[in-house]
Amino acid sequence: MEWLLPAILLLIVGYTILAYNKMVRMRNTFQNAFRQIDVILKQRHDMVPQLVATVKGYASHEQDTLTKVIDARNQAEQLRAGITTDDAKNMLALGQAEGLLGKAMSGIFALSEAYPELKADGAFRDLMEQLTSIESRVAASRRGYNNTVLEFNNVIETFPTNILANMFNFRRANELEFDDREAIQAAPKVEF
Repeated sequence: MEWLLPAILLLIVGYTILAYNKMVRMRNTFQNAFRQIDVILKQRHDMVPQLVATVKGYASHEQDTLTKVIDARNQAEQLRAGITTDDAKNMLALGQAEGLLGKAMSGIFALSEAYPELKADGAFRDLMEQLTSIESRVAASRRGYNNTVLEFNNVIETFPTNILANMFNFRRANELEFDDREAIQAAPKVEF
């Protein structure tokens, strides 16, 4: 009977160590998934000025559309540069900014329909193909990130790991949702 108390304590300590390490691994996994999204969003943001410059050559009088795209891009880039996954307000703001950028870029896609010579331009077609690829990667990476966040949140919110999560200050992670899901998730269709 003397061994019972030390055995119980050893089990509790062992479980605590295993649960803590699991929560750390899961947190690192979703943070890494966000860093992958961050890289793709940076590529997306870097393409916008090239796209606007190409369109400007054909539709310079469409300044309002081009200004909206650049403004949305600048806002999204500013938020992306300072984002942390542990701040719900930051994640919400980034999602809204990316949604606005997607909406603004749909204006450029509409311009390509109105200007056949723009649609025929090789540089524009190349940019559109690259953008289609990036949009698909953003959507896939965001799904992966949100899945890892869901798994992490499930672990830290279920009993008995929720007790340890509170003791060790693990906080609920925030998913990344874009305001205009259709504009981001549906990659633009490139037709020639």
